Amino acid sequence: MIQVENLSVRAGAFALSGVRFEIPNGHYAVLMGKTGSGKTTLLEAICGLKPIMAGAIALAGRDVTRLTPGERGIGYVPQDRALFQTMTVRENLAFALHIRRWPRADIDRRVAELAKLLGLDGLLDRKPNGLSGGEAQRVALGRALASRPGILCLDEPLSALDDDTREEMYALLDSVRRYTGVTTLHVTHHLGEAERLADVIFVLKDGRIEPRPGRKAISPQASP
Repeated sequence: MIQVENLSVRAGAFALSGVRFEIPNGHYAVLMGKTGSGKTTLLEAICGLKPIMAGAIALAGRDVTRLTPGERGIGYVPQDRALFQTMTVRENLAFALHIRRWPRADIDRRVAELAKLLGLDGLLDRKPNGLSGGEAQRVALGRALASRPGILCLDEPLSALDDDTREEMYALLDSVRRYTGVTTLHVTHHLGEAERLADVIFVLKDGRIEPRPGRKAISPQASP
């Protein structure tokens, strides 16, 4: 579960003010908004990458407002993927597990599991410059999922993909969700993408969350 309560964040001259919403466990939520609406700023604040001015963030019932990014239990895929270019696909997938000092056998087992789930079996010894856009996105997703986070945050994960690859990623994200049950917050400006993937849709406008009318929309929590 993701709970955001009266969150205020400033990024230069732009500010988010009094943002509040809740995403139930296991739900796939999409945050929509125009370019410059603050979607990435909000996502980075939830991940602990952007300092907040006021408010609180709870993940899986735990207050993480003052915790570092590494202490929050979040898997994060930035818009540019940020793959390690000098590492192979295998090494990218294993990176977080080495940092957490997993046993070698457990790392190998987890990498094999991710490769099977994400269709990366034949790519494990390649480096990112030898991958297509869709393949690179799957590696970024696998790296984010490697340590079995309770929360997955995706920043415009499909924006640079062609239509055919986008359709493949829709199916893959559906599979990942069924297999892991991870609670997901996905940022996009693409309505079709939101409608295809989301259980719930939030719209960020003028620094605040607004409900989107329709079957898959959910309103922000009412103030007590």
